[in-house]
Amino acid sequence: MSDRLTEEDDYLYEEDKMGMKVTSGIIKIAKDPNNLIGISIGGGAPNCPCLYVVQIFDNTPASKDGSLESGDEIVAVNGVSMKGKSKVEVAKMIQSVAGDVMINYNKLHADPKQGKSLDIVLKKVKHRMVDNMSSATADALGLSRAILCNDNLLKKLEELEDMELMYKGIIDHSRNLLRSQLDLCHVYKAMGDVFSEIGVRETNSMASEAFSKFGETHRSMERQTIDMLRSLKPILHDLNTFLYKAVPDTKLTIRKYADIKFEYLSYCLKVKEMDDEECTYQALQEPLYRVETGNYEYRLILRCRQDARKKFGRLRSDLLEKLELLDQKHVQDIVSQLQRMMLAFEKLHVESHSLVKTNFISPIELDLSQGCTFTYQDSLVNTGHDDEEEEKCEQAEEAIPSLLKDLELEDPLPRSKRNSSDLDLLNLN
Repeated sequence: MSDRLTEEDDYLYEEDKMGMKVTSGIIKIAKDPNNLIGISIGGGAPNCPCLYVVQIFDNTPASKDGSLESGDEIVAVNGVSMKGKSKVEVAKMIQSVAGDVMINYNKLHADPKQGKSLDIVLKKVKHRMVDNMSSATADALGLSRAILCNDNLLKKLEELEDMELMYKGIIDHSRNLLRSQLDLCHVYKAMGDVFSEIGVRETNSMASEAFSKFGETHRSMERQTIDMLRSLKPILHDLNTFLYKAVPDTKLTIRKYADIKFEYLSYCLKVKEMDDEECTYQALQEPLYRVETGNYEYRLILRCRQDARKKFGRLRSDLLEKLELLDQKHVQDIVSQLQRMMLAFEKLHVESHSLVKTNFISPIELDLSQGCTFTYQDSLVNTGHDDEEEEKCEQAEEAIPSLLKDLELEDPLPRSKRNSSDLDLLNLN
């Protein structure tokens, strides 16, 4: 009875499309200089009723066109039906065509979620476990780490975590240093305010000038400190951006890369298992249902593997670019930022020293030998506390709340209510 079956009745089972839709299309592909279009073919006679694309190779005419995908069925080549042909016959027919190749195909509209079965999820878990194991442990358990071993990109995650700790230490130390400098700035302001007020109330003209000069010197040191802190704001901002934006973004990309890598490897392993299963059934000369009905399950996995490979390639390129930029910024930027910070403190020290040296004057001397009485110094420099200097002092005072905010501090007292006795109440965290 089987000897009298027609060509259309060669396959006993109807195609099982697993709920996936199929649409027809036609494509014209020009061959490359090697007489190839860049696809590998699977299925076909004598076991499978469908001939399908297994893989699209990179940088080939088929990949550049982009119409054909893994899992698509090849129906005809240059108008010749491929029904009942073997994959070897189809490959030879494509090679024998002179010039462009016209391919009729059935596009497989596969949902990637349908291919992400429990088996794939478990394989991803296994890959994650193996990746975190040492080589000795994996070998003792009989697990092959294959290309999971020695992935420099995944090792970058540990380097970034070490880099995070270093930058946190630098930023914390810098903030503590700037907080201390801001505390010293408050002391300058308090001393300047107190002695300027004494100078205003002092009846002796020479003493008044001495107290005013002494107070103005400290106010000038306060303004210099405020200017220095303002100049360091961009440095802290850049360091924070690097630590809390650039590094976490790169770490997230590495984790995404690892996830899609494990997914891609899981589909590769699944394809290998299905190929081995098919070979086993062929060796036993027994029918395999999924193959006899069009092998749609296998074609779905092929499509998922192709999609995962594309995502893997995109993420790898993105990660390599981010790591390169991060390394450049880390090597170049950290040195320049620290140098700027050191130069700012050096400049403040030189200016403050110059100011104190130029105005080396103290309005009070304590004479212990004469019963702790106070006397005024005679050597004075005539400098008034004019309106322009007063305006500079007010501007410096107004800058303090902004600097406190930039340094993640809070000034619990408004400027109008702050005085020297209230400085110790500032919450400097």
